[in-house]
Amino acid sequence: MAKKHENHSPDSSIENAALRHAGAILSIDLGALQKNWRTYQTMVSKSKNCAVGAVIKARGYGLDARHVGVALGVAGCKTFFVASIDEGIELRSVMGDDAEIFILGCPIGGNEHDLVHHALSPVLNSLEDISVWKKFSNSSGLNAPAALHLDSGMNRLGLGAGDVGAIAKNPDLLSGVNISLVMSHLACSDEQKNPMNQEQLTSFKNALSSIGGLGGVRTSIANSSGVFLGPEYHMEMVRPGVALYGVNPTPEKANPMAQVVRLQGKILQVREIDTPQTVGYGATHKAAGKELIATIAAGYADGILRSLSNNGVAYVGEYPAPYVGRVSMDLITINVSAVPENIAHVGALVDLIGPNNPVDDMAARAGTIGYEILTNLGPRYGRVYVGGTDK
Repeated sequence: MAKKHENHSPDSSIENAALRHAGAILSIDLGALQKNWRTYQTMVSKSKNCAVGAVIKARGYGLDARHVGVALGVAGCKTFFVASIDEGIELRSVMGDDAEIFILGCPIGGNEHDLVHHALSPVLNSLEDISVWKKFSNSSGLNAPAALHLDSGMNRLGLGAGDVGAIAKNPDLLSGVNISLVMSHLACSDEQKNPMNQEQLTSFKNALSSIGGLGGVRTSIANSSGVFLGPEYHMEMVRPGVALYGVNPTPEKANPMAQVVRLQGKILQVREIDTPQTVGYGATHKAAGKELIATIAAGYADGILRSLSNNGVAYVGEYPAPYVGRVSMDLITINVSAVPENIAHVGALVDLIGPNNPVDDMAARAGTIGYEILTNLGPRYGRVYVGGTDK
């Protein structure tokens, strides 16, 4: 039987062979995920009839939508948003029949029977989408639900002002279409003082008014950051996404979310170098004196972005260890000269994302956002799911 290693995972043991074999361990705290969803539930509790959905596109922001969906369902979430039909089918396979699943970027035309078979609701983004779904509903007699997306300024998907005007002039365009949700999407909600937030809210309300409000159908505009703009943005449903996974929805303030992800890479080798020796491809790091360099089993094939070369920071215990040299496909190198030798040794685990260097910190050093860090987490990690079983 293999030995237990005291520093291999948050629960202090790695029994599973896949974890022992992996060069890096990705721990996902489903209890923290549930806590973050409940934080939103508390925030909207004073808004009458406001529900909290969950966006779990990109396979649960890289964390596996099946695990994420089940954990959020246990917490009480009933409504989910994914990007594609395939994601919806995967999610439906582990969720009960009561779960409501919307497809945000759904191509309408040819997929109608698949949507209905898996009880998935498309988001209608154009007059053509509406026409196709209406024709299908009328011919099948199924009256299957769909969401309507009104663009309020993002200018990606959704019905623009001309489309809304066409519906206002001819309400029959929507007759026979079972609209269960009308939604829009904020472009600048992470900037709380940005005037575009209020402009989009006003635009959305005006568009709703012009098409008659659709008889009390649920409305939604607030994403992760939008919920923090205040009760006026809550409406009947909020749709938090990335913040559920620990990314800060209020970047100008302290992060109110619990951390969900911890990524630990194993030290493969520790060596001493001295000037004028260099490290890695392109010899971009040159030793200024004696340095201890630890090589870690993770690289850009695992989602450690190349922009972190000579710029990232790992933690060995409580000790920071800067990246030196370029991030390569399978390996990164860190300077552990200031780290006690008894914890910086072959086989020890190093926090690439952890309590001292959360997702947002890694993203800032990489010149990107937490979304990109999470959704690039690779398939080679040994994955550990903890918590998430409470009611």
